[in-house]
Amino acid sequence: MTTPPDDRTFRREMATAYRSGWHFIDLVTAIPHPGDSLMVTVFGEPVVVTRDEDEDVRAYRCLRRPRGAPQPVRCAIRYGMIFVNLDQRDHQQVVDPGVPAPRTISATPRSA
Repeated sequence: MTTPPDDRTFRREMATAYRSGWHFIDLVTAIPHPGDSLMVTVFGEPVVVTRDEDEDVRAYRCLRRPRGAPQPVRCAIRYGMIFVNLDQRDHQQVVDPGVPAPRTISATPRSA
């Protein structure tokens, strides 16, 4: 007979096994107009997905620290579905100040 894992073990397994991939949030039609937003919880972390004035869909992690600004999260649109990736370890890149950042990230989610 096995014993159930404690909370710390469960959180560690969730962080290592599941957070590093792309996760389905909702359909793009859930936020059709600029200014619309959607609040979801992904692995215990609140994430806001919003459509900005330029019709781009963006995702932000809501930090629980006092005076914490929302942290951008990788967001991709694929086949009319919104996917986010919370793992920032392998996605950090050096940004050239002279080159504008891409508006849309083209990526293939694992589940697609």
